[in-house]
Amino acid sequence: MREPMGAVEDGTLGGPARDGSGNTVRVAGIDCGTNSIRLLIADFDHAAGVMTDRLRRTTLVRLGQDVDRTGRLASEAIERTRVALADYVAACRAADVQRIRMVATSATRDAANRADFRAMVLATLGAEPEVVSGDVEAELSFTGAVRELAGRVPAPHLVSDLGGGSTELVLGDTADEPGVVAAYSMDIGSVRLTERHLHDDPPTADQVAAAEADIRTAVAQARSVVPVERAATFVGVSGTVTTVAALAQGLSAYDPDRIHHSRVPLDGVRAAAERMLRSTHAERAASPVIQPGRVDVIGAGALILRVLMEETGAADVVVSERDILDGLTWSVVGKG
Repeated sequence: MREPMGAVEDGTLGGPARDGSGNTVRVAGIDCGTNSIRLLIADFDHAAGVMTDRLRRTTLVRLGQDVDRTGRLASEAIERTRVALADYVAACRAADVQRIRMVATSATRDAANRADFRAMVLATLGAEPEVVSGDVEAELSFTGAVRELAGRVPAPHLVSDLGGGSTELVLGDTADEPGVVAAYSMDIGSVRLTERHLHDDPPTADQVAAAEADIRTAVAQARSVVPVERAATFVGVSGTVTTVAALAQGLSAYDPDRIHHSRVPLDGVRAAAERMLRSTHAERAASPVIQPGRVDVIGAGALILRVLMEETGAADVVVSERDILDGLTWSVVGKG
């Protein structure tokens, strides 16, 4: 890389991006969550204020394997993440990335041995990751999700980022205040709920009911902080949400152009969730739109989305392919 990826005090790797001419700069964001680690390399044109994607990658590493039960990151999960991160670092070097920011979210926040993860990242990336709070995660998710939606759908926007270990609920862009107004990070996610409740294949009715009770309790707590009734549009982001959208649309292959900014009605989400929760692992694995690393947790993820929509009164969800990874990458140039 043209400049070292050294950490600065605020945890960003290199700080806001600037090149010598003040024109285009190549930046990257790495988002390490409970189920996946993702990379976005993009070019930012300072004069036009435009970000152009150059490379996106997603690797399902299940970093949060058993964290809900053990409170620790499994050594094999850290190793899977290391392999993926090393690949991303090589891609950034090959692309001549000038600034990069890496964040880690729910699983790393919760793990007693998160120092082991930090040490791995330091050795692989050359700098420690930024382990962000739920509030920061929510703000980055909101920024990524709604940047393209301004003027397209009514505000205020209620954004849900449905992850493997946590789910963020963020309200923003109200009439009297732009950006994030209120946010809450719920300790529920597709991996966490699957490991906690959905043990059979397919899960039993009692297991699904227990998972649903957990979700409703978490949403009730979120509603005490986030005034969801003020929202005009419910926006869903994350691999879980886009996968449910593909299932609801009956796609024969995953098509981001048909997913991005599509609207999925509550009945469509309900049908997809019921189908996922009643199917076996083999039946889910046969779906062409479900990634292998998501097969065992998509039922819990679809259930979370369904309950969120019911509890917030959303008639449909606007699905966005843009999320925390995009907000993270914008933040590298000081625009997040």
